[in-house]
Amino acid sequence: MNDVIRLKDQYYILASSSLAAGRTEVLKQGETFAVFDRYGDIHQVLSGPQGLYHEGTRFLSRFELLMQAQRPMLLSATVKEDNALYTVDLTNPDLVLDGQKAITRGTVHLCRTRFLWQGTYHERLRVHNYGVTKFPLLLTVTLDADFADLFEARGRQRERRGRRLKTVRSRNGLIFGYVGLDETIRRTSVRCSPTPKQVTSDGFIIESRVPPHADLTWEIAISCEVAQQRSRMVLSYDRANREADRMLQDAISHNAHVYTANEQFNHWLNRSLADLHMLISETPQGLYPYAGVPWFSVPFGRDGIITALQMLWMNPALARGVLGFLASTQATEVRPEQDAEPGKILHETRQGEMAALGEIPFGKYYGSVDATPLFIVLAGAYYERTGDRKFLTGLWPHIQLALQWIDQYGDPSGMGFTTYARRSADGLVHQGWKDSHDAVFHADGTAAEGPIALCEVQAYVYRAKRAASDLARVLGEIDQADRLLKEADSLQDRFERAFWCEQLGSYALALDGRGRPCCVRSSNAGHCLYGGIAGQERGARTARALLSEELFSGWGVRTIATSEARYNPMSYHNGSVWPHDNAMIAAGMASYGYKEGAVKILTGLFDASLFLDLHRMPELFCGFSRRPGESPTRYPTACAPQAWAAGAGFQALQACLGLHIDANRRLVRFIRPVLPPFLERVEVRNLSIGAARLDLVLDRHEEDVALRVARRTGEVEVLLTM
Repeated sequence: MNDVIRLKDQYYILASSSLAAGRTEVLKQGETFAVFDRYGDIHQVLSGPQGLYHEGTRFLSRFELLMQAQRPMLLSATVKEDNALYTVDLTNPDLVLDGQKAITRGTVHLCRTRFLWQGTYHERLRVHNYGVTKFPLLLTVTLDADFADLFEARGRQRERRGRRLKTVRSRNGLIFGYVGLDETIRRTSVRCSPTPKQVTSDGFIIESRVPPHADLTWEIAISCEVAQQRSRMVLSYDRANREADRMLQDAISHNAHVYTANEQFNHWLNRSLADLHMLISETPQGLYPYAGVPWFSVPFGRDGIITALQMLWMNPALARGVLGFLASTQATEVRPEQDAEPGKILHETRQGEMAALGEIPFGKYYGSVDATPLFIVLAGAYYERTGDRKFLTGLWPHIQLALQWIDQYGDPSGMGFTTYARRSADGLVHQGWKDSHDAVFHADGTAAEGPIALCEVQAYVYRAKRAASDLARVLGEIDQADRLLKEADSLQDRFERAFWCEQLGSYALALDGRGRPCCVRSSNAGHCLYGGIAGQERGARTARALLSEELFSGWGVRTIATSEARYNPMSYHNGSVWPHDNAMIAAGMASYGYKEGAVKILTGLFDASLFLDLHRMPELFCGFSRRPGESPTRYPTACAPQAWAAGAGFQALQACLGLHIDANRRLVRFIRPVLPPFLERVEVRNLSIGAARLDLVLDRHEEDVALRVARRTGEVEVLLTM
């Protein structure tokens, strides 16, 4: 996804160390996220991801805690199920004084709890002495802030940087400062309460004598401050924790909830929902799921749209926020340095020093060929799900602009298909969801030259024009509605002639700039089912091809088949398995009546979740064939959590259930629902259709699935079609 893994340029994420090598933990809230090791420490390694980040800058690059000048012993570390709190349990090692063991290990329990709230990191240190004598506590906290831009943490080298300000010390803390080349002053303010014994230039020292069977507590608040912004009052640990919990519980209450008879499946979906809530930030236009931690904790157009589509049946408010934000940032003029053209939907937007200076093009960047048609797809799906005509009316001018971009700028060479070719010298070479430098190629492995027409993009455009036709009809634009349908039908005819590869039994990955098909077996073809552009017979053949041994690893569909010239199971886009890719394929298969494929994909993803830390679905994993009794192979720089990976389970489950919601008709339909053997019962609670609410129960039987309405408030009809 996104702007990574371009080996021949500066946006490749350097993997001198692997995120899979040592488990790291993450917290995120709003514009702030933290990455640390299992002990709760942050180590000063510039090329690594550990740190406390805010608005694209690392405000804390070191946070190391020692007890009696030694690293404490780790007992356990856990992230709360709702992702709001991280807890580490530590104890003292054997302590030797004057050559003899003076204090036995396990005498003192040190508990570290932490969370983020409104740009501030809060940590509580609680020390309990289980010994029979006073414990001479000595805690040393070492801190530093390098104020590295996120792209520096990813491995980008800069010729010049700003300057560090002199560290300011006080009785209870210290302030690190930095003046960037963008003339912005950034500060990291650290406060410790009660007052520590000593504050040094790089941290502080806590000394005390802890009575037997007693405990002592210290609280540390680390605030990320940007000079141009209004300063926030730093709350106490308890008050900030209450406010954070209150906001989270309010957000959760608006979701539908899924409960099953399989507790492991419940753990997977619960963690996925918690990951999504952690990644969602508030914008002036509403909720937006940031793409992933650590590298993509910002709004991405494509990722936000796909995540909103995945979760639309659960909570349409997310789609409304995504549509509102993307409409507000829609391009209005030609700006080649940003790959921007009128009507085009945002690829990504970033804050931070390098974005502000233009050292990277991603301050506001539009190098995505598929976000614009997907924006229209989401608008149509949102209206069908909610019947929110007022919002649709306000959004319609932006939908019109997006349609104009497809027609006027999407095909500058007159191929008859929507294509891409970067205009920014620093922009992305490939601008579909597989955007690494070697992701689009011919059967012999040679790179495809642009402008390039990806198969899935044509499917998105087809679905977008049909969705826009329905919306135009709702708004009384009958002539436009009819014209859009004809354009969609014409596109489908051209697509079938140009993209079908009989020798593959599937659709070509892309057409190159000379109209030659890239006859490569790829997961992209599965998105043609999702878009509905494939004919019925060819759609069925494509579905079968996607589940062949060459493409299906046992955990999911690979991005390309094992038989292809560039196949590498450890690559980013040429042989790996992406959960969101699989969920969209499952939804496409189900729409063509191939529910067996949807069940197989859901089963593979669920089985993978059983082996993953916290049941957390990562951005991707390697495409090695499944080995009995072994876990999927981790990808070294995969983000976890990742929004569209977290949403994958919900979309794949919806595909199996055949769940469709039509708010205007006040109708919930289940079309040929199927459930895998490991799901004997699925309950969907608090499903909202306008003001109505439903609790539904689906039970698996040998030949079919039974449906029961457990609770219904308001007017809504529930239909089961077998």
